[in-house]
Amino acid sequence: MSGVMSSSIPSVRSGVRRRARPDWFRAGLWVALLLALIVWSIPFLVMVFTSFKANADAAASAPWLPPSEWHVANYADAARTGRLATTAVNSLIVALVKVPIGLAVASAAAFALSRLPFRGSRVLLAVIVVGSMVPVQIALSPLFTEMLNLGLLNSLAGLVLPYLAFGIPYQIFILHGFFSAIPVELEEAARLDGASTFRIFWRICLPLAVPALGALFILDFVATWNEYAIAQTLLQSQSNWTIPLAVQGFSTQYSTNFGPLNAFIIMSVVPVLIVYLLFQRSFVSGAFAGAVKS
Repeated sequence: MSGVMSSSIPSVRSGVRRRARPDWFRAGLWVALLLALIVWSIPFLVMVFTSFKANADAAASAPWLPPSEWHVANYADAARTGRLATTAVNSLIVALVKVPIGLAVASAAAFALSRLPFRGSRVLLAVIVVGSMVPVQIALSPLFTEMLNLGLLNSLAGLVLPYLAFGIPYQIFILHGFFSAIPVELEEAARLDGASTFRIFWRICLPLAVPALGALFILDFVATWNEYAIAQTLLQSQSNWTIPLAVQGFSTQYSTNFGPLNAFIIMSVVPVLIVYLLFQRSFVSGAFAGAVKS
């Protein structure tokens, strides 16, 4: 009995020693996270400090130092000079129209391709995937001609349509993988209860796709808010400019006004930060949901 107890004591002690060893991999992850935080935060901190500086202070002092005198009026001057209210409203209109419509069309199409198999569905999905890989730049010239012929040039409606055309294929591809991963038994049980195809889509599959839809909402909103090439091609009058065009115009005309320029850039990203904070849980849980099954 004593021999058994004495033999078990070293094993317990060795187990304690094994558990007490430092987890170097976890420590390395924390160090990498800290370095990434520093690399990301320093430029943003410099931008914030510069946005409150006068031109003389910004040119004389180091960029990472806080201003000697805080000029809050830089934000009001930047918003007034860059017509932030007009351009922000234009960007919000485009994003809040394009993103929900695109997700609605993409979710319905992805559901049909994944849950309602028909002849040629694989070929159609392959065409959609190829369409999502087409660079925007090669389509700018024919896009300009087409919008001119349709009478939609220099209008927000003419901007929404190309955004939908270039955004929906990617969303279909992601949602197709998510819908394909939903167990077939759920659909079969619903059909036994007399549910129609639309009811299965609306009451069963779509609620399960909320994480993926939330992630796509954030990605699509950010992409629409920051899109520059198509907006530069189609929008000509300043009254229809979106935020990227306003930032470009402001930086071109007032490149030496470092304080208002950085203030304008910071204000232009505030709506994106708000959207991310509202949907961050869905983004984290659904960012890679479409990779489960394709």
